[in-house]
Amino acid sequence: MTGVALAEELLLLAYDDETGKATMPRISLDLGMAAAVLIELALAGRIAYAEGNLAVIDPAPTGEPIADEVLGRIAADTPHTPSSWVQRLRHGLRDRILGDLCGQGVVRDVDETELGFIHVHRYPVTDPSVEVDIRRRLAEALTSGQLPDERTAALATLVAVLRMEPALGLSGDDARDARRRLEEITNGAGFSGNVSLDDSVVRPSVALVVTALGQAVDAALGKRT
Repeated sequence: MTGVALAEELLLLAYDDETGKATMPRISLDLGMAAAVLIELALAGRIAYAEGNLAVIDPAPTGEPIADEVLGRIAADTPHTPSSWVQRLRHGLRDRILGDLCGQGVVRDVDETELGFIHVHRYPVTDPSVEVDIRRRLAEALTSGQLPDERTAALATLVAVLRMEPALGLSGDDARDARRRLEEITNGAGFSGNVSLDDSVVRPSVALVVTALGQAVDAALGKRT
């Protein structure tokens, strides 16, 4: 795994480029990024669903620091379900990912003071090319009618579960059309949760993390209709 991680792609979509502030509920974003790290590890063949829990099947480092730290945690800890890991990983993850993006020069940390003593951090974009590529891939996935590559399909799945159509600049009928297409991509990639546990190693593992994410977001924000 090289370049910008899946969780970082998700965060860039969720933050306003100019204000450097989140444009969606932070609890949803935190849960989504935790799921993204787990999905990235599953796609890389490092973890898989086994006997009710996520387990390490290949301890080899991926080369992505945050993912490798999580991989080590899963290997060293007692077994936990996908739902448990989504909740466990969300705490402090956003700060780690923002720090990584700052280190890559993608965003910058603007430290401001309110009321004379309250520090507020904003993260406006300094290198827009990364997010431009992310949005291009998603736009092509929404309009091409073809199933995108596995990584883009995973990102589209996260966008669908987190209801991030507004982050794509979509509203009204366009947002509804995009949601239908995102769900088609999710189902076509086998990430929807409606997949046999005997189908493969990767698909059920990702699907169960996606299901856990949806349940966690619903619980945090109230059941959506």
